[in-house]
Amino acid sequence: MPKGEKLLAKQIYAWGFRAIKSLLPGLFAAFAVSAAVIAPAGNKPHLLAEAPIEPRVHEEVISTKKVFKLDEIREHGPDSDRPWIIKGNKVYDITEWIECHPGGKVILRAAGSAVEPYWDIFSIHKKEDVYRILEQYLIGHVDPSDLVDGEVPKSSIEDPFANDPARDPSLVTLTDRPCNAESPLSELTSFITKTAVFYVRHHFWVPSVGKDSYKMTIDIGDGSDGKTYTLDDLRSKFPQHTITATLQCSGNRRAHMNEGSGRDTSGLKWGAGAISNAEWRGPLLRDVLKDAGLDIARPPEELQHVEFFGEDTYSTSVPLDKVLDPRQDVLLACEMNREVISPDHGYPVRVLVPGSTAARSVKWVNRISILEEESQSQWQQRDYKGFGPNEMRETVDWDNAPCIQDTPVQSAITGIRSDKDTDGLNSIVLEGYAFSGGGRKVVRVDISLDNGQTWSQAKLMPDIPKGHKAWSWSLWTYQCPRPPAGSYVVVKAVDEAYNSQPDSHGPIWNFRGVLANAWHRVRIDSIIQNDNI
Repeated sequence: MPKGEKLLAKQIYAWGFRAIKSLLPGLFAAFAVSAAVIAPAGNKPHLLAEAPIEPRVHEEVISTKKVFKLDEIREHGPDSDRPWIIKGNKVYDITEWIECHPGGKVILRAAGSAVEPYWDIFSIHKKEDVYRILEQYLIGHVDPSDLVDGEVPKSSIEDPFANDPARDPSLVTLTDRPCNAESPLSELTSFITKTAVFYVRHHFWVPSVGKDSYKMTIDIGDGSDGKTYTLDDLRSKFPQHTITATLQCSGNRRAHMNEGSGRDTSGLKWGAGAISNAEWRGPLLRDVLKDAGLDIARPPEELQHVEFFGEDTYSTSVPLDKVLDPRQDVLLACEMNREVISPDHGYPVRVLVPGSTAARSVKWVNRISILEEESQSQWQQRDYKGFGPNEMRETVDWDNAPCIQDTPVQSAITGIRSDKDTDGLNSIVLEGYAFSGGGRKVVRVDISLDNGQTWSQAKLMPDIPKGHKAWSWSLWTYQCPRPPAGSYVVVKAVDEAYNSQPDSHGPIWNFRGVLANAWHRVRIDSIIQNDNI
């Protein structure tokens, strides 16, 4: 069976019989025009049209349905035996939909209230087929006396982000809801990044997960229901390991790619601060998989991938070999910087896949599955892939492009300060980070004060990383005479495999704006004016 047909079959199965009846025409139409992608789906995959489709639902009043007061609807919240949701001015009993809902029980976040705040985040729902399914569960309308201008009052609608944690004001915020914020560059001159200023990357809200209620299920692909672990199990039943590891967003320095190539990309316009380094502690994932029944010495040949599911519905996977190799240090991290891991960074447990793009280190992980094929989620299949500078979204071969795992060598200037050299002359001190994925150690950082015409080497700062490989960044400094105004300071790094950064972003431009690792250039005028970056 061709890969596309096999994937479609899996998706149809996941929807369930009720969804199939309504979805078949839309699914086949979407498949025919190649306009489908894999959408965020918790533990079940489903199909998503890339461009939201305006709903065309039946607007006639259904006289056989009832009218409900908002107070009555609220009684049918997440803990009710019969959860209801509101869309527009209509009321739906979603009890039977929950089990076949592709996003699992995430829909219960909206139970007892309006679903729009969540469907605005999960824009996948804005398609005709989804509205057709929802109409099957229509039970009535909101009492008109409870509406304001024909709509449910905003004060009656739950805010999905209401329980998000407070954040350090020094973070450089790109979006508030969901929160995406860079570490301030001034904080990236320390080997360990303080938790409060560790960069934040969220797709949705921060899930509220209690210590006592937390459960994680391991499915080892043997047909069983899997084995479930509590937080106490993970912290007390397995040896605890500590590593230092850098996490970097695949879009780090996307803004530099846009500026350096003169071409826009899709995604958040990160500067050089979507990267941080921390100390992580928890059990090795391989130890937990062994306890769950997987033969880690001789796993079944057909099992090749490990998929991680987060409480926020995010899911992605890494090769099983990476997890089973003890020298790869893949953890179920319960601590960060010697404290309980914070909500923004995955409390109570996150996967830590060092050396890989941070998209693989799933936060709030609640399920892990061993699979024959890699994850079919949108984030695995569509979001984190790189393409040639000539390729565009509408024509690329998504299926055959590998997803990003290990990241290329990277460096940036994070600090510039005035200083006096040994002769008392004016000089500057440059500071920054250098990092390479896959555990490859940075062996050299080259500095140019004339935009790459001549070079010198920066001093690599000593550190004490923990782990089997070079999972942490290397910090560096370089003291030099103050260059003339208008010149460019440039940095590039070289790793132990002698990989080096390209000189410009044009040849590595891609429409997703990922893997932006060209030389970092800073114009000297800004140094004189701001004495920083």
